[in-house]
This record gives sequence, structure tokens and C-alpha cells, in this order.
Amino acid sequence: MDTIIVRVAEEKDGKYAQEIVDEMASSAKARGTGIAKRTPEYVAGKMKEGKGVIALTEQGQWVGFCYIESWGHEKFVANSGLIVNPNFRGRGVAKAIKFKAFWLSRHKFPTAKIFGLTTGLQVMKINNQLGYMPVPFSELTDDDEFWKGCQSCVNFGILTSKNRKNCLCTGMLYDPEWEKERGPKDWADLAAKAGFADKNVIVEFD
Repeated sequence: MDTIIVRVAEEKDGKYAQEIVDEMASSAKARGTGIAKRTPEYVAGKMKEGKGVIALTEQGQWVGFCYIESWGHEKFVANSGLIVNPNFRGRGVAKAIKFKAFWLSRHKFPTAKIFGLTTGLQVMKINNQLGYMPVPFSELTDDDEFWKGCQSCVNFGILTSKNRKNCLCTGMLYDPEWEKERGPKDWADLAAKAGFADKNVIVEFD
């Protein structure tokens, strides 16, 4: 079983951008759900900025990807575009990438609220493990640029007809203020409980 490394993406990883956006589109079509389309240039840009998380085998085969973006003058940060190569699904890669993206969000934007929109039950479960809570859309960013990203989604008409109050996606939020009561994240402990090592997936928390 190949070892999979999950780390912050770098500029050199731009060579995987086309493969990543192709799989994003293919996966959305197979699920029959909407997804904000991204270009290879956009994905490569996130890698260059250090705002992407990539999973690769030790041999350099692309396994998965996710990126983060700040909104509302860095009051909010979203983890978006989570995708896993179909050949590597079922090994906990999505969870590992989400953990790393959450870690990256907390390090780059320590005071920002972290949020996401999803129709996937598995993503909701992972978010719950990280401490997210389901919230109404009114609790998310009001940054118009974020919501413009939904324009390529097949459900955009529903979103606009509801005045951005709700849609088929579930909004989920993590507020760093909660750590004052719960304490900071123990990443080593979280990784151990998630069982990444048992599936030969290494998450670099540094």
C-alpha cells in the first residue's frame, strides 16, 4: 500500500492543477450536485500562495487537494475544492486533507472564523470532528465575492431565489473564540484518533 503524504502545496505542484480541476468537474457531474468551477490557473495560484493542501504518493502521484481563501477582510476563511483521486478513495485521504486545511487556516488566519458549504455527508462528519457547527447562511461571510463563486453551480438559482439565506448546501462554521472554553487543538492527538497512520497516510502538521 502506497504511503500518502499530505502537506501544504507549493508552486511546483502547479503541474497537477489541470488534473485536479478535471476531477472536480467529473466528480460533481457524477454526484449530480453543483460545484463552483475553478480554472487550472486559479488552483495553481493557490498553490503558489501557500493556500493549498495537496496529497501525493511518495512516487509523486496526485491523490487529493483542497485550498483555503479568506473573505470579509480576513474575518472569515473557507476551505474549498476538496477532491480525492478515485483510485485512492476509502483510505481517509479526504479527512486527512480537511485536517491539514483546518490547521493551515488556523495558522494563516488565527482570528478568522472558518466556514464551508457542503452537500456531502462525509464532509459534514469530518467538519464535526474538527469542531464545526451547522449554522444558517446569515452566520457566514456576506462578502459578495465569495457568493459569486456559486454562480457556476447548478443550484445557483435556488440560492438567489432565497436571497442567499439557504440552498441545498449546509453551512458549517468554526469560531476560534470557542477555544477559550475548549482549549487549543492538540494536532498529534487528533491525528492519532483519526487513525491516519493506520492507513499509511502521513499528515505534516508543521
